[in-house]
Amino acid sequence: MSESHQKPLADTICYQAKPKETPVTVNKKAIQTAAEQRSKEQTLFKRILDLFKRDKRFTEVFINGVLSHKRVAVSVNGILESFETETDRQQLFGAIFKGKIQNLESGLKAAFVDIGQEKNAFLHYWDILPCLNGEGYNEHNHDDEIEIINREERKSAASAATIDMVPERFPIGSDIIVQAIKSCIGTKGPRVTTHITLPGRYLILTPCSVQCGISKKIENKHERERLKGILKKLMLPNEMGVIFRTASNGCPMRHLVRDLQVLLNTWRRIKARLSEAKGPCLLYTEPTLLERIVRDVLTDDVDRVLVDNEADFAFITERVKEIAPHMLKKIKLYRDSIPIFERFNVECQIDQTLATRIPLPSGGEIVIQETEALTAVDVNTSSHKGGENKTFIFQVNLEAAREIIRQIRLRNIGGVTIVDFVDMKQAKSRRLLFEFVQKELETDKVHTQVFPLTQLGLMQISRQRHTESLHSQLYAPCCYCNGEGKLQSFWFLWMKVQTALWEQRQSIPEAPLSFKVVVNPLVKTYWLGHYQDSIQAIEHKWSLHLNFSEDVQLHVEHFRLIRQ
Repeated sequence: MSESHQKPLADTICYQAKPKETPVTVNKKAIQTAAEQRSKEQTLFKRILDLFKRDKRFTEVFINGVLSHKRVAVSVNGILESFETETDRQQLFGAIFKGKIQNLESGLKAAFVDIGQEKNAFLHYWDILPCLNGEGYNEHNHDDEIEIINREERKSAASAATIDMVPERFPIGSDIIVQAIKSCIGTKGPRVTTHITLPGRYLILTPCSVQCGISKKIENKHERERLKGILKKLMLPNEMGVIFRTASNGCPMRHLVRDLQVLLNTWRRIKARLSEAKGPCLLYTEPTLLERIVRDVLTDDVDRVLVDNEADFAFITERVKEIAPHMLKKIKLYRDSIPIFERFNVECQIDQTLATRIPLPSGGEIVIQETEALTAVDVNTSSHKGGENKTFIFQVNLEAAREIIRQIRLRNIGGVTIVDFVDMKQAKSRRLLFEFVQKELETDKVHTQVFPLTQLGLMQISRQRHTESLHSQLYAPCCYCNGEGKLQSFWFLWMKVQTALWEQRQSIPEAPLSFKVVVNPLVKTYWLGHYQDSIQAIEHKWSLHLNFSEDVQLHVEHFRLIRQ
């Protein structure tokens, strides 16, 4: 990379985080123009291929490894589409444990499992059935994105285990092998299942399930038949199954065989640790961020990969050489002096992702607020251009819907999201908006459901929650307001002081009293500037003398009364 982009060295660097309520404006047109210029640097052959694509997407992966925690961003035509970062918190999603049943809750139809971590894991009875029946899927956890292929006839309903048999088969104290399908979120412990999956680049091994499957995102009929034929030739143990991932589309059989062998070796190591384990413990963790990026992100759709750390560059090229050598020419070492995320307009887009208010290109805005129960999104027309147009409200909602779905993915928002769109009277417009959201969500790798607009113009989106949202990872609850986001007003605190003074006055009804009122300096300044008349009236009415003092260490919601 060129060394031409340099900034003068500063003697002092000041940083001040912007309030989350402050909108962060990103010039998307300029960013897309810059990405278009970079796309022209590709080889002539690649540019000719792009001419025949309906959807022209220039996909770049930026890997920032010079910091203590690595960060990875994926942009499409310059616009940030995915962002992941390492954190100092242990991520349990995908980890496999040897556990011990600690408690059975018949009312919840669930077990609590000691997995050797700080909190016990939650295991629903439905998630124990795969272990009992040797099946990875049932009507309660079936994945609609996978076509199930049975290598052998399924067990009859008479012989299949039911949830009523779980307490008998797994009493308290039983050992069980489980995998985390949801990390610790907030005060809740992880959720686990007995349906174990080991993802590879092209395949997912299901070592405790005989069922196999093919991703429905592979739409070509002939390709699906080819993969079914390969499945019959794979040397797969009878008690195991595999799922063909989307990346297996067009993949040679030798690559699939190699991927399967890697996964089988991984499972053998897990079984060896299991046999040696004396009690609940961790058997397997998901690979590092870089390994997951190589496995899941660096597909043929990626046009360029930039890495700013030589050690990471060497690691990635070595791994890619083993599994996809044709991708090597796309991986470059970034050498500019400007930080890679700043150079390619990633940092400003991350800042926008952390903001509460997101401006829309045509003048409207969306407001996103995450709570423990759900995420609320409000769509405002604001200064939207085109107010005279009869369809401008529909256009605002379409524009907002596209950005909302992008933000949900970027922020890794799980659970229930309620979107308050601008009200539309026409049933056709409401239906088209719903269909548009459905279409946009098809590219989300996380299982997501969307429901039609209610009579109040609200749309419900349910997205499977595996790990904490980006907001929860990068922000800690405010140590001052305990995460509430609000403080008691100075007027309300003055009412509390009056209540305490009245109580003291009642205990000694006749003698004059003198008190020192100690408060935060901000409170004292405000009270003496706004409540002087009220203070004098209280002193006269209750025969009190008040001396106001300040303590900078005192919380603005607290006060001390000292009798003098």
